[in-house]
Amino acid sequence: MERILIIGCSGSGKSTLARALGKRLQLPVVHLDRLWWREGWENVTKEEFDTALAQELAKPRWIIDGNYSRTMEQRLEKCDTILYLDFNRWECLLGMFQRVLGNWGQVRPDMSDGCPERFDPAFVKWIWNFNKNNRVQNYTWIAKARHAESVVLKNRREVRQFLAAIPSRRGGYDTI
Repeated sequence: MERILIIGCSGSGKSTLARALGKRLQLPVVHLDRLWWREGWENVTKEEFDTALAQELAKPRWIIDGNYSRTMEQRLEKCDTILYLDFNRWECLLGMFQRVLGNWGQVRPDMSDGCPERFDPAFVKWIWNFNKNNRVQNYTWIAKARHAESVVLKNRREVRQFLAAIPSRRGGYDTI
């Protein structure tokens, strides 16, 4: 595992897993939200995002967390491992609410500076509909990426077990 792609619904813990896995495997972590958002919750242009993503994909080792379906195929071509957090909507909504409450008004480490945590009703609706709108496509992408190992994790317990089974490259064990 040298080039890992983590996908799944918001609130499933993609960024948390990416940080823990990055620490365990000594891999740099790229959060797509940091590439997409600039201060004040303004997004960069598609060209700026594509350029920044291409620079990250050109590196020999990484963990990239995020969906951004427009660029999924180019990320899938470069990855050697796909981790799909295929959680139910309730678990994702709970994760999102816990994240909002725990980070209210603060900038998360996986978000760009100047983008403090906030509550957005449209985001709740997006999470509610994520599986209906994206699950089939995610499994289709995984099936096409035959060169990559794929792991589907259905809940936080499976994520913890998966992480615990991976030997640390720096010795010892890390937890999430």
